[in-house]
Amino acid sequence: MPKILLLSDTHNYLDEKIWKYVDGCDEIWHAGDVGTISVLDELKKRKPLRAVYGNIDGNDVRIEYPKNLIFDCEEVKVYITHIGGYPGKYVAEPKAIIKQEKPKLFICGHSHILKVMYDNENEVLHMNPGACGIHGFHQVKTMLRFEISGAEIKNLEVIELGKRV
Repeated sequence: MPKILLLSDTHNYLDEKIWKYVDGCDEIWHAGDVGTISVLDELKKRKPLRAVYGNIDGNDVRIEYPKNLIFDCEEVKVYITHIGGYPGKYVAEPKAIIKQEKPKLFICGHSHILKVMYDNENEVLHMNPGACGIHGFHQVKTMLRFEISGAEIKNLEVIELGKRV
């Protein structure tokens, strides 16, 4: 039953408060707009990492990490991309991938707005962890933490790291 720390939109910034949550998880998933590869290198020194690149990421991140990541975690098919939209307002490419791949969990970033909602039409749970960096319009740095046990996604927590200053 892996415990996942989900973050996005670090924009080349890692708040020191992140480390206590990293220590309490089994894997880190990053939904893009990393900044530079050094951010991901620092994260993967501590825990296994899955990540995608975002629209602000340069070639250093894009060479090592994909735009779209589809994998199974326990019995949950997961799809992660950076720009995805949300139920009822998906971007065209992710919408097509969701229809074709039928994930149980769809994760994206980009909006800097923390949002978790179930898409009844596609039978997929959508998660956007908001932004935990200091660039953007968000007021509070946020992340998500949850567990996957078999086919269940459970014990979802919203983590606030404080104001974006």
